[in-house]
Amino acid sequence: MAITYNKDEQGIVTLTMDRPDKSANVVNKAFGEAFKATIAKLQQDKDSIKGIIITSAKETFLAGADIDEMFKETDAKFFFDRAQEFKAGLRYLETQGKPVVAAINGTALGAGFEIALACHRRIVIDNPKIQLGLPEVTLGLLPGGGGVTKVVRLLGLQPALAYLGEGKKVAPSQALADGLIHELAADKTQLIEKAKAWIAANPNAIQPWDSRDYKMPGGAPNTPKVASVLPVAPAMLAKKTHNNYPAPLAIMCVAVEGALVDFDTATRIESRYFAKLASGKVAKNMIKVFWTQLNALNAGGSRPKVEAKGEFKKVGVIGAGMMGSAIAYCCAISGMETVLKDVSKEGADKGKGYSENLIKKRVSKGKMTKEKAEEVLNRLKATDNNDDLKGCDLIIEAVFENRELKAKVTKEAEAQIAETAIYASNTSTLPITGLAAASSRPKNFIGLHFFSPADKMPLVEIIVGKDTSDETLAKAFDFVKAIKKTPIVVNDSRGFYTSRVFATYVTEGIAMLGEGNNARSIEMAGIQAGMPVGPLALTDEVSLSLMSHIRKQTIEDFKAEGKTIPDHPAYVVTEKMVNELHRAGKAAGAGFYEYPKDGGKKYLWPGLKETFASRSTDTDLPQQDMIDRMMFIQALETVRCLDEGVLRNIPDANIGSIFGWGFAPFKGGTLQFINDYGLKQFVTRAKELNVKYGPRFAVPASLEKMAAEGKEY
Repeated sequence: MAITYNKDEQGIVTLTMDRPDKSANVVNKAFGEAFKATIAKLQQDKDSIKGIIITSAKETFLAGADIDEMFKETDAKFFFDRAQEFKAGLRYLETQGKPVVAAINGTALGAGFEIALACHRRIVIDNPKIQLGLPEVTLGLLPGGGGVTKVVRLLGLQPALAYLGEGKKVAPSQALADGLIHELAADKTQLIEKAKAWIAANPNAIQPWDSRDYKMPGGAPNTPKVASVLPVAPAMLAKKTHNNYPAPLAIMCVAVEGALVDFDTATRIESRYFAKLASGKVAKNMIKVFWTQLNALNAGGSRPKVEAKGEFKKVGVIGAGMMGSAIAYCCAISGMETVLKDVSKEGADKGKGYSENLIKKRVSKGKMTKEKAEEVLNRLKATDNNDDLKGCDLIIEAVFENRELKAKVTKEAEAQIAETAIYASNTSTLPITGLAAASSRPKNFIGLHFFSPADKMPLVEIIVGKDTSDETLAKAFDFVKAIKKTPIVVNDSRGFYTSRVFATYVTEGIAMLGEGNNARSIEMAGIQAGMPVGPLALTDEVSLSLMSHIRKQTIEDFKAEGKTIPDHPAYVVTEKMVNELHRAGKAAGAGFYEYPKDGGKKYLWPGLKETFASRSTDTDLPQQDMIDRMMFIQALETVRCLDEGVLRNIPDANIGSIFGWGFAPFKGGTLQFINDYGLKQFVTRAKELNVKYGPRFAVPASLEKMAAEGKEY
């Protein structure tokens, strides 16, 4: 039974949630049946009950709904009926006339916190590791168990929307300060003692919204103060989401519409919006990637079955530029002794300053004590001496993208470390097998591709060279997890997966500029498609000169291999910008955008239209063509990476695209984008683009075969 029922001598019933087959409680079909039976038992014993305590036998209180079970359902009526049935049981708890206390001993999220909201008193163990909140929006959903209705009535419209629209998860102390819970307890014993004492002192407890004199905090939507600001809220939301994410708008609608009607009508409105989202494509996309695939990856789905765990007490980072400095920070703050080595002590000290500034900000915001800050910085040593690398379990090289320089650094560093140590190159394009040629133990050589800024970006792309051993890969995977990043694993190739596919997005945008399309239209098409930044702005950030350098390096490498690099219309534009116009990007002070020296807001360079106006007409491509070109080119290149064996599995493709360069999260990643579009429809549209815009849109044979067989990724 998922819920045990125990009534003591005082007539207090303790309901203990304890799913027998899993380590955490979730709301699913089995829980629903147990909950229904429990409500029937409470009704039967009503006259002898003095109060009710709801708690958990697990480390968590209740983690939320069973997302895997939800993912399989597509019928909106199913979701509506399930939500209404669940809420009917919760409504009985809060209206049956006896005090109900949620004794929250662990994390309570989503449906777990909705159960707590149905209680008259919420007491939580004061443990900062406990998380409380309603994060459904992060999976394209809204709280369907009364969460929106109750939080709005508890906090008021504006504070509630801040919680619900962002999916905030907070520690007990913050939840108490915000008014979501009532009290803290030191441990589980005190938790139950406080619950029983409150029941004894409050025999006639009712919910705030059931009180006759209830008034919504901050005012209802039809009060002048609130009504004056509500009309602009949807427009502000649309500006932020570009209408790609239906959940935030649905939450806003439920909050406002529900606040204008009685409680039961409000919860029914909530169920209708919930059912529409839960059965919709965006929620399915986001659940598949952010729940199913991400959980599998974090559980070690891409890690070789090697028993030996990677332990990293001392890590060396070579190159104290922005990337190396940020990597060193990630290591030091994760508890590792860290050596940041540069060609000069001055350069190394400057690199350590990056960590000092980040830690200073954490201390000023109360996120770290001064003692802890000092401890972290003491673990980080800045040096120009290779001898300081002795004893490192892992070396991460983060120097400039130059094969000769990397080879020199590799030999110098390997002379200092043990035979069992791992050597990793942080490179975004150069093949790892080629770089490993400079190594005396290529089986210990691997690629760790961080993304800038490394202290913030959640992904690390692990690149396996031809001779990289499974043990090295397993340990590298463990290292990435140890610094609290998400690892994806790919096989060696020029540009690997992320750089290779990311490049198609920016080069397609540049190609459209070269065709004479309006720069602003191109940028807006990229953003409307769901990308975080337009392709021209992103190119400026990366640097046109770096793109030019990489292309020249690729031409040299291809020439040495007797190959010719494929042509692309974007490179005519890139070379003109760098070599003729001397506009190499943001770092150079001028690129596709102007960067005012007074610190003003950047703006597109007015000379773009005249410079690249090759059209005889001022009419741009249809926006949908622009969107499709930028999205399809990424998806098609991902399929090629999968076909060539660069990608090892589908989850790494989807998660890598979202976490690595911000591919539209609401589409679920580059391969899920094809599923969402429909494989047959995708193939048809790709063929149209191929005819209109060139062979780079050619459909891979594997994709045609899958579409014909009715399969998907």
